[in-house]
Amino acid sequence: MLDKPTHQDRLKGILRSETQPATPPTREADAEGVKPTHQDRLKGILRSETQPATPPKKEADAEAGEGSCAAFGYLRGSRERADAIEFRLRDGSTWFPYGWLGPWKYNPSEGLLLKFSGDLVYLVLIRGSNLDRPLTDSTINLTAAGLQRHRVLWVREMTEEEIRQVGETGPTIDRIEVAEFESNAELREWLGKNAASFLA
Repeated sequence: MLDKPTHQDRLKGILRSETQPATPPTREADAEGVKPTHQDRLKGILRSETQPATPPKKEADAEAGEGSCAAFGYLRGSRERADAIEFRLRDGSTWFPYGWLGPWKYNPSEGLLLKFSGDLVYLVLIRGSNLDRPLTDSTINLTAAGLQRHRVLWVREMTEEEIRQVGETGPTIDRIEVAEFESNAELREWLGKNAASFLA
C-alpha cells in the first residue's frame, strides 16, 4: 500500500517548485516576453479574490455621505445607521443616543413625539408640518425611512423665512420641545398641557 503524501510534503513540493527555474514557455509570452507560470497565475487569481470588488463610483457616491434639507440631516446609505441624533434648538443643541429611543408617535395635528429612556425619561415633541413627507430628491422622510431606520443625524428648528420658502413642498419644523421626567405622573401632566392627543 502506498503512503499518501502529507500536507507538509505537498507544501514542500510547492515551495521547491517555486525556487526552481521556470520551464521554457511553450505558448506565446506576454508583451515583455515573459510567460507567467501556472503558480503565478494562481497567485494572481487568489489575490484578486481576496480583494473586495469596488462598486462603480456613481453607486458608491450615491450611497455614501450625508444629505439634508432645511428640517433635518440624514445618512444617504439605506443600510447606514447613526449612533445618536442631535436636536438643534434656537438656544442650543441636545443629543440622544438611538439606543435610548423607545416608542414614538406621529399625529399630523400635534407633531412627532419621541420618547428616550436613559437615566431619566425624556420626551421630544417636534412640531411642524409635512413631517412624514418624503424629500423631493430622495425617498427618505423624517418618520419611517429616517427615524425608524436610525438614519436621521439631526433635526432643527427652522426660521419663519425658511418655513415660508419650503412651504408645502417638504417638511418644516416650527418648534422642538425637550422635557425630562422622573415619574410617569410628571410625564402625563406635561403631555396633558402640551400635546393632549398623545395621551389617548
